[in-house]
This record gives sequence, C-alpha cells and structure tokens, in this order.
Amino acid sequence: MTAFKTLADIKSIESEAPWADRGQARSMYDYLGRARKDHGNRPAISYQLLSGPETKKVTLSWTELHAAVTQAANLFRSLGVGQKDVVAFVMPNAMETAVTLLGGAVAGIVNPVNPLLEPEKISAILRETNAKVVVTLKAFPKTDLPQKVAEAVKFAPNVKTVLEVDLVPYLSGLKKFIVPLIRPKNPVSHTATVLDFRAEVAKMPADKLAFADTTHDRVAAYFHTGGTTGMPKVAQHKTSGMIYNGWLGATLLFKPTDVVLCPLPLFHVFACYPILMSMIGSGAHVVFPTPQGYRGEGVFDNLWKLVERYKVTYLITVPTALSALMQRPVNADISSLRSAFSGSSPLPIELYNRFKKETGIEIVEGYGLTEATCLVSINPPDGVKKIGSVGLPFPYTHVRILTAAGAIGFRECAADEVGEICISNPGVYEGSTYTEADKNKELFAEGRFLRTGDLGRIDADGYLFITGRAKDLIIRGGHNIDPAIIEEALMGHPAVGFVGAIGQPDAHSGELPIAYVELVKGASAPVDELMAFVGQHIHERAALPKYIEVLPELPKTAVGKVFKPDLRRLAIARVYDAALRSAGVPARVTEVIEDKKRGLVARVSKSAPMDDATVTAVLGQFSTPWEWAA
Repeated sequence: MTAFKTLADIKSIESEAPWADRGQARSMYDYLGRARKDHGNRPAISYQLLSGPETKKVTLSWTELHAAVTQAANLFRSLGVGQKDVVAFVMPNAMETAVTLLGGAVAGIVNPVNPLLEPEKISAILRETNAKVVVTLKAFPKTDLPQKVAEAVKFAPNVKTVLEVDLVPYLSGLKKFIVPLIRPKNPVSHTATVLDFRAEVAKMPADKLAFADTTHDRVAAYFHTGGTTGMPKVAQHKTSGMIYNGWLGATLLFKPTDVVLCPLPLFHVFACYPILMSMIGSGAHVVFPTPQGYRGEGVFDNLWKLVERYKVTYLITVPTALSALMQRPVNADISSLRSAFSGSSPLPIELYNRFKKETGIEIVEGYGLTEATCLVSINPPDGVKKIGSVGLPFPYTHVRILTAAGAIGFRECAADEVGEICISNPGVYEGSTYTEADKNKELFAEGRFLRTGDLGRIDADGYLFITGRAKDLIIRGGHNIDPAIIEEALMGHPAVGFVGAIGQPDAHSGELPIAYVELVKGASAPVDELMAFVGQHIHERAALPKYIEVLPELPKTAVGKVFKPDLRRLAIARVYDAALRSAGVPARVTEVIEDKKRGLVARVSKSAPMDDATVTAVLGQFSTPWEWAA
C-alpha cells in the first residue's frame, strides 16, 4: 500500500509509469487468478444471512472463490452466453451474488439490477441489455423479489434461462427446516427455463475454464444509473476500468491484512468496484452482512458487534447509514477499526464530527459515479481531510472544471471558480459511456472529458468540492429520483397549473422529494387531496413526495419555466427553521443565498446570545451550509 498525503504524491505515483505500462491483468479471470496465487487460503469473502454476531456465517478463501467463479462462468457459457451476451442478476447480497458478478464478467457481460425496482423497470432494463440469463432468488419468506422477476421476465423475451438461488442453506437450527415448509408459491407465466443455481453450478468443472479466456479489453459489465425512479440509463464498463478501480484500492487504501465490512448492495458500483475489485487487488477480506446490508433486520443494532466479530479494520458506509448508526451506542470492542469510507452523497459536517467523537475514527469521504466505473477522488487517508471536500483526484484521473464559452466550446475555470466537473480516467469509456448512442451526444467535453452534470470547484491545493447538480436530480439516500416523475403525476390533477419538484434537506437521507404547486386560476385543491392523487399515480415509493405546498405563484424564468433555485431556498429555510424550533434554539433563517464556492447557504439570525456550536449542533446534520446573518 502506497501512502499519499498531497497532490504532489499523486503526481509522483503517476510519474513512475504510464497506466498502460503498469502490468495490470488483461481479463477478470486473470485478475482473480492473481489473487488466488498470491493469497490462496486466506479469507476472501464472508457472508451471513442474519445480522447476529454469533449467527451462522460462510467464508470462501481466495482459492475457493476462484473455483466458484470458474464454475459459474462455465455454467453461463453452457447456457449460450458468449462474450457479448448478458448475464443479469436481480439479487440481494449473498455469496452467489458476488460469484455471479465475477463469473458473469468472465463469461460475458454482467448486468446487476436493483432488486428494489418494480417489475416494469426490471423488464425494461432486461430488454435494453438483451439479457440472456437472469439470476435471482428462489421463493423465500418476507420477499416478493422472485415474483417480481417472474413478472419482469414475461416481458423480456430474450431471457432464455432463470437461475434461482435458495437462501435456505444459509440458515441453521429450526429455521432451516421450517422455511421450506412455509415457502411462498411463485407460479410463472414466462417461457424461460427455470433452474436451480447451486445444482447447475455443481455440474461444472472448477479447476479451469471450459472456453478460451478473452484477454483483450472489452465491455464486461452493464450498470444502470442509480435511481429507483425514472427510466435508468445503462452505462458500459470495460474490464480495464473495473481493474483500475481495484488497483486504486489495492495501491492506496487496503492491505492484505485488512478486513472490510461492507453492508452495501452488490448491484451498486460502490460495493462492486471500490470494494470487491479492491479486495481482489489487495487480498483483503470483505464481509457482506445480510441480504439487504444496512437495510437488513438488526444490522444497525448489531453492527459494532460485527466489527468485533470479524476484527474489522475498515467500515464502508454512506451518510444515511451513519445517521442511523449514531443513534445507537458503541456497544462492542471496535479497537480493530482503523478507518471508514463514505460515499454516494455529501456528508454533513456534524455527522462527521459525531462519528469521530463516538469512535475515535475519521471518515474518509470520496466521490465517484456509475458513468466513470466509479472512483474519481478521495480525501487522502494520510493527509489533510478537508471537510466538505471529496478530496484529491486519484492517480491517472484528470479532473477539470469547465464552463461553456459560447462558440469556442469550453473554458477552464480558475481555482475556486465553480463550473461543471469533467473527468477523464481509465474508468471512462470515451464516446461510448451509455449503451444508447444518442445518450452519448454532448456527454464529452473536448471529446474525452466526461461531463458529470455535477457543479464544483478545485481549490489551490487541488481538492475537489461539489457545490450543486446541473442535472437537477433528487438524491435520496444515494438513489436518484427524476423530478419529472413527480411533476408529471401532479400535472395530471385538473386543478394543478404548474409544479416544481425538488429535494429538500434531510438529516437522514440527504434529500427527500417534495413538490411546490401553483393551481389553475379559480381552482382549489387541498394538500391532502393532492397527496392522495399523486399516491395513486406514482408507484415507486421512493419518489412519493414527503411534502406538498400550494403557492399563489411559482417562481419562473423569463421564458416561463419554473425556477427551482428559489424553491430550494424556500425548502431550506422551512426545514432549518423547523429544526431550530424543535431544538428550542432561538434563531431563524433570514435568507438563503448562493455562494460561488459553497452553493446555497442559509443565513441565520439569533434572538438571544449563543455561539456557533449551538446552531451547528442542529444544522450540522444537513449538508447545506449555514452562516450568521450580517
């Protein structure tokens, strides 16, 4: 592991050799084979179905994981999957999920699908990627996933085989005997062949591939963009980009002796690349607790005990999980814990400070996105961690802050000047980021710098700060919500004239979807009626607005479009004032301004003497900054 503290250290690493000369693996199978050779019988992955610190766990060594992936890849090829065919999985976390991810990338193109999506969205993704094989759960209590996938496959005619994973073997005691007796029915009406994953894998050779491994760089994964709402776009990931993410983790973050607790889903790039690929590169041990990760029953109550059980050195988390975790006492020996890595959405300062106070551990915040095969930047573990920043760009990652400059195209912004974050690195598939060619138009600046849609700035020390989103998405706990979903639903009400849907600050989820409404002149509609109406027309629970307010008139631009920055100001002031009142703090928001470096900033006035800490204790849980009013 190479320590780095400053931008100069990053440049020094880059000067050692060009990326192309780093001698990295030429295929996913080669990459995994190197881990087997170097780390053999050391633990690679552990998994437990239940969250208890003493419940049954399953661990695979690097040798055993290599054998399991070999069998899975051979199975997929036997089912007609070539290197340009797609193996999709619609799975919660399980050992088979990781094996399918890797085996699918060896045999063809793997396509993780969010199991929280509704059947029509799952089906649309399967059709977009032309998936030939789908791996999912066998019917199991307390989940309707197998039923949803069966419905989705009915409308995805290219799917020829469904492989079902049974979770019963992960159980112990009476549950192992009872669950098969109460297993729900899953009658299917599709024409795909349904097979048992374990039974079919067991028939395959584990010592070598039954086909020639492909050693030229190619697309090995399709990831749909992170939303539970809106029609996701499908990003293409090449083997080289996947291995680049693993090289970064192995070079800069993880040691072979690390144990990494990752309660994040394997359908998301965060768990797949910065974590799983880094484990392969470093030989570290990763633990995936429960099918739902942080969402699993009892995970937050038992998390510190799991740290103690596995002697965890590195905790992988997101702000929503940290918020829930900080509501529980540290009730176990966590002395093994060395660091924590947070991503997916901005980390509120107060949450960072509270975690450090409770655990003695600093959180390292980073930035990545699906379109770049994830990693872009990180606050250096051994260097200065600037709170509110997402750190320094990784080696071989070139970040530019650009702004449109009329006919000449783009202009590079000066230090601390806000513009669009544009990136180039080995994880960016230049010109072909998305499977749909039309979606790649105007996606690249100067032909090679991916336009992220995020607004940000780079300071004099090279640290990257995200100040807003040009894309206007609502990010709820790491899930992208298209505001058009809410706006189109509400516009269907006969009394509604204009709608503006935005994300309002939330201490737990980062943002929650809300809507401001302007009624047709002379019409009336109470808020509860609008809530009931939108509930009937939005089927994705994550997108249901948590608050609707009717205004006499929505703010608009000169051409009549709803001006959302003003709506965000209203929401910030309302939420912050409510939080201050609830905490009994005699202060209020007088205005919300836009700062060139920080984005929107709430200005607070006080009606009684108090210091910064009093207000920070309340407003520090949100990601939008505040300052005293003049």
